[in-house]
Amino acid sequence: MELRLRGLTHLDPLAVPLPHGTEVTTRVDRVLGERRVLQGAIGRVVGSAGAELDVMLVGVGVVRYRRDELVPRKTGQVRHAERRSAAWDALLPAVVLEAVVGSRAWGLANEGSDTDRRGVFALPFPWTTGLAEPPRDLVSADGSASYWEVEKAIRQALRADPNTLELLFVRTAEARDDIGAWILEARDAFVSSAIYGSFGRYALSQLKRLSQAHRLAEHRERVLDWLANDPAMSLDDVARKLAAISPRAAPTEADRELQAKEYIKQLYRSLHDQGLLPARDFASLAAFARADRTSLDLSRDLRPKNAYNLVRLIATAIRWLRDGEVDLVVQGDLRETLLAIKSGAWPLDRTIELAESMTPDLEAARLATRLPPHPDVPRADVLLRRVREEIARRHLAAEPGPLGRDAPPAPVAAWDDRDAAPAPGNDPTPGNDPTPGNDPTPGNELRKDDG
Repeated sequence: MELRLRGLTHLDPLAVPLPHGTEVTTRVDRVLGERRVLQGAIGRVVGSAGAELDVMLVGVGVVRYRRDELVPRKTGQVRHAERRSAAWDALLPAVVLEAVVGSRAWGLANEGSDTDRRGVFALPFPWTTGLAEPPRDLVSADGSASYWEVEKAIRQALRADPNTLELLFVRTAEARDDIGAWILEARDAFVSSAIYGSFGRYALSQLKRLSQAHRLAEHRERVLDWLANDPAMSLDDVARKLAAISPRAAPTEADRELQAKEYIKQLYRSLHDQGLLPARDFASLAAFARADRTSLDLSRDLRPKNAYNLVRLIATAIRWLRDGEVDLVVQGDLRETLLAIKSGAWPLDRTIELAESMTPDLEAARLATRLPPHPDVPRADVLLRRVREEIARRHLAAEPGPLGRDAPPAPVAAWDDRDAAPAPGNDPTPGNDPTPGNDPTPGNELRKDDG
């Protein structure tokens, strides 16, 4: 049996917070120039400005709405948004370690750069003793600040997760509690030659994705123009036409057409993932082609921010493996190069060539590294036990503070029938709750052979 917590009767869909990424439906018409966007349009929250939200609408672009002009599209997202907001308000005082990360921490910020924060929080003892599953992440509504629960952060660090290791080693890392200081003191336990894979090889895999996105962009506008001019064209028709002009080599004409067809499928999948198509299918792509595309950003994967961070990760892996230590502030010629990439001064082809040229140095650093092959799991285990015991001690001693007598009340488990019983044969498998935020992040479990 799966325990479900709280119903939706207490939630106001016009007031519940809408984190970035939430799918929404509009409640009002909006006039954009000579075009009227009718209520009921579907989109995704992509930004915020005070009490207003920027929404990427399918087939329209980014439009600004007041909060009361939007409702979450799915019930599960209402639950997720409510839980996320409640957890943030309750547990933010329990943050024990925090750092400014991103371009401001790497010495690569400009006037328009965001200030991103990341950190670690501790769960008060009562939050760990009941049936209600406590949150393992705290995320601000705009996504600019995120914090991991202590155990989750430790497990991620043992896997050499780049975001977690950068949090621990960036200059701006600051302990806000003795527990945070203990984590920083033990940070060397998480460093191993696994950085080669989690930083370097990961970045190179993203390079492959970047190259693929670049190929997608080469003929995207041409494909969309064909579909706009001739709505009767089928997937096979477009594939044959694209194969005739594609410079990609193929053994036979049939192979060329197959490659072209796969390209078109990748195109509509990519546009759907960006929230620009209502479905991952050719019909949605054809409808999108006939819409006004002038205000749409179709190149999310090709933004300079993605490219420059890719190169930065590879360079970080090389230095850390080679030198045994790392300073995440980028300096010298590399800094100037990354700033040029970030500003868009470098064409994407040149950036990809640079990243590929760094591969030999990455391999050489891996072979010569003095870093241990595995993280120090026993030391990490001692750290987690020490943290858990300290949290319990503060609770039992009723010490002042968010982990003692001033801790927020723990969530109370309660039966929840949801909105209706599932139809016969559709009963969800216990433990497979589809509600966003309930499923554990794949790979967060530390296996015996990790490292």
